[in-house]
Amino acid sequence: MPRSLAVPATAAQAADSAVVGCGDLWGRPDGKVYAWDLPNCEGSPLPIPDSGAWGPDASDRASSVMNRGYPGGLDHVAFCHHANHAGGHGCLAPGELYAADLADNRYSDGTSANNSISAHRWVNRNSCASFWT
Repeated sequence: MPRSLAVPATAAQAADSAVVGCGDLWGRPDGKVYAWDLPNCEGSPLPIPDSGAWGPDASDRASSVMNRGYPGGLDHVAFCHHANHAGGHGCLAPGELYAADLADNRYSDGTSANNSISAHRWVNRNSCASFWT
């Protein structure tokens, strides 16, 4: 019996089928935080330090983030609106894995999280007032 092969009819359809999202980039825990300048973990990966202020190449640029920290203890990432951990924060739990579109999330003070993260730190769940999805 002959088999048929589905081939995209247009270049746009071919491009859509090649899109990689946050779920495709998720891997085993490695103790790190990842961020991208576009939603759905697309665009340029941002240079994120292990903890603390993000610096000029990453600060206020993230539109999606990922928590690949090790489970247990300080396994939640508190993303901070300001470099000195002042202002609002939003946490990404280890089981949540990633926030694909920060436009859908807010800091604990109600401000939009999109393109406004300046720092992060590892905390336990009790330190979180706002959880991102």
